[in-house]
Amino acid sequence: MSDWRAVAAHDNAQWCDAMCRAHDIPGIFTDHAWTNPVRTPPFYPDAVTLSPQTTADEVLEGIDAGPGASIKDSFATLDLPGFDVLFEAQWIYREAPEPTGATWQVVRDETALARWEQACGVSDLFRPALLAEATIVHAPADGCGAVLTATGPAVGVSNVFGDPDLAWPGVLATAAELFPGRPLVGYESDPDPALRHGFTTTGALRVWLRA
Repeated sequence: MSDWRAVAAHDNAQWCDAMCRAHDIPGIFTDHAWTNPVRTPPFYPDAVTLSPQTTADEVLEGIDAGPGASIKDSFATLDLPGFDVLFEAQWIYREAPEPTGATWQVVRDETALARWEQACGVSDLFRPALLAEATIVHAPADGCGAVLTATGPAVGVSNVFGDPDLAWPGVLATAAELFPGRPLVGYESDPDPALRHGFTTTGALRVWLRA
C-alpha cells in the first residue's frame, strides 16, 4: 500500500460517518467524498474528501454549505471561496508496532464511556452505539485515552488525549495487542509527539469553515 494518506482519509471518513450514525444523521459516500446534508456533531466535518481529484462542487452539493459548514480537505487541494482555513494538519503513518503486553482498558459499556468522555473533556458526543463501531480505549490512572478504528488495511488512531509521552506509547501497545500486524494512520495538527514515537508524515490536510 503506497498511499497511506488515502487510506487514512478513508478511515477517517468512516469514523465521521460512524459518529453521525450514532447521532441518527448518516452521511453519503461517493468515490470522491463523504458528505452529510445535515449539520454534523461538534468537532466533526460535514464533508471529507477521498481523492485529490475531488472538486469543490462535488463537496458543496452534498452539504448544507451555509454558516457553520466545515470541510475536511484531505489532500489540501480545494479552493473554497467564502470559507476560511480553520486549521491545517498532517496525516501520519506508522508501521505495525510490536506487542509489549502493556495495554489499556477497552471501553465496553455506557458507564465506562461516560468516564472516558469526562476524561477527554467532552459531553454527550460519544453515544453508546459507537462501542460497536470503534475500539475506544482508556488508561484512567494515566488520564489517557484514544479511539482506534480498523476499517481498512491500517488502524486509524484518533481522539488521543493525555500526556503525549504516556498516551502515544499506550496507543502503540494497545493497538499492537488488539490489531497485531496492522500499521497505524491518523492525523495531527501538531504531529511532533507522534513523530517522537515512530510515526512519519504522509501529507497535508486542511479543515475549512464557513463563518
